[in-house]
Amino acid sequence: MLAPDLLALPFFDDEHRAYAARLGAWAETAIPPLVDHHDVDGSCRRLVAAMGEAGFLKACVPGDQGGLREALDVRTLCITRATLGYVDGLADFAFAMQGLGTGPISLFGTPEQKAACCASVRDGRAIAAFALSEPDAGSDVAALSTTATRVPEGYRLDGLKTWISNGGIADRYVVFARTGEAPGARGLSAFIVPADTPGLTIAERIEVIAPHPLATLKFDNCLVPAGALLGKPGDGFRIAMATLDVFRSTVAAAALGMGNRALFEATERAVKRQIFGAPLAGLQLTQAALADSVAELEASALLIFRAAWAKDQGKARITKEAAIAKMVATENAQKVIDRAIQVFGGLGVKKGEKVEELYRDIRALRIYEGATEVQKIVIARAHLAEREARAHLAKAAE
Repeated sequence: MLAPDLLALPFFDDEHRAYAARLGAWAETAIPPLVDHHDVDGSCRRLVAAMGEAGFLKACVPGDQGGLREALDVRTLCITRATLGYVDGLADFAFAMQGLGTGPISLFGTPEQKAACCASVRDGRAIAAFALSEPDAGSDVAALSTTATRVPEGYRLDGLKTWISNGGIADRYVVFARTGEAPGARGLSAFIVPADTPGLTIAERIEVIAPHPLATLKFDNCLVPAGALLGKPGDGFRIAMATLDVFRSTVAAAALGMGNRALFEATERAVKRQIFGAPLAGLQLTQAALADSVAELEASALLIFRAAWAKDQGKARITKEAAIAKMVATENAQKVIDRAIQVFGGLGVKKGEKVEELYRDIRALRIYEGATEVQKIVIARAHLAEREARAHLAKAAE
C-alpha cells in the first residue's frame, strides 16, 4: 500500500487520500477470493465486475461519463495501480486495461462514442482492450502495417495485432491501423471495433510467465462503419501517444506497488527468520539490502507522482517525466523483488510464495508500454531538445 507520509505530500488532495484509504481496505478483503491464477480469463471477468460494482472503475472514465473527476486524473490512476499491484498483479492488470482500453475514447471520442462505450466499462459490464502492437511493430508505432481501407460501408481492416492484453476476452478493442493520409506515423488512424465484428478472430492465445489474457488478433476483411473512427483520419499516432502519455506513469505505479509488497514480505521474513541464533534482520548485509530497497522505492514514488501531478495540473505532454518514472520504477522494483527472493532463500523460488509470484509479475513491466531501452531514447532525445532550445534562446538574446 502507499505510505501515509507519501500521501501527505502536496502532490495529493483530501479526495486522493480518502480514495486511497477506501480502495486499500476494499482490495485487501475483496480481491483474494476473486483470483484464481489457473483461470485468468474468469479471474479478470470477476475482478472487472467487482471493481465496477465497487465504483473504482469510475477512475477510468471522465466526469461527463460518470467518472470521479472532470478529466482522467493520473494521480488517482497511479494510486489505484500501486494499491492493486501490492495486492495482486492480475487485479492491477484488470484495472489497467479498463483504463488503457477506454483511454482513447475518453480523450478523443465524440459524445456519441463515449456514451456507447464508457458506461459499460465504468460499471464493469464490458471489458476493454488497446490494440496497437504488431509482429513487426511494437515501440516503433510508425511501422504499423495493419490497413484500414475506405469502402462504401465505412472501413475495411486487414492485418495482425499481437501481444494484445485482454485479447480473447475483451468486448471492444481500440485498433490502430494505416489509412495512408501520409507516410509513417502521420498515416495512422484509430477505430472502435466490437469483438464480435465479422472478420475479427483470435489467431492465437499467448501464454507468458505471469499469466494474463493475451492474444494475437487477425483482421480479415473486417468491416466497421465510418462512425467507428476516433478523431479524424490520420489522428491515430497522436491518439496513441496522448493515451500512453497518461497511462505510462501508471505502469510505474504498478511496479511501485509490487516493489512495496516485496519489501513488506522481505522485512517480515528477515525479522522472523532465525539464523545463527539471531534474527536475519540483525545481519548488516540484510540491513543493507533492506536499505537499498527502501531508498529505491521512495525515489520511484516521487518520480511517479511528480509526473502524474504535472499532467493533472494541465501540462500538455509529460513524455520525459513519464519515461523517467517508468524506467526508474520498473527497474528499481525488479531489483527490490530480486533482493526479496534472496532474503527468502530457497523458499523464495517455491511456487506459491508471494515473492516468486512477484518475480514473474514484474518482468513484463520493464517491456510493455515502451521497454526500458526505449525510455532511455525518449529521455535522451528530450534532454537534447531542451539543450537545443536553451541554445537558441541564448543566441536570440545576444
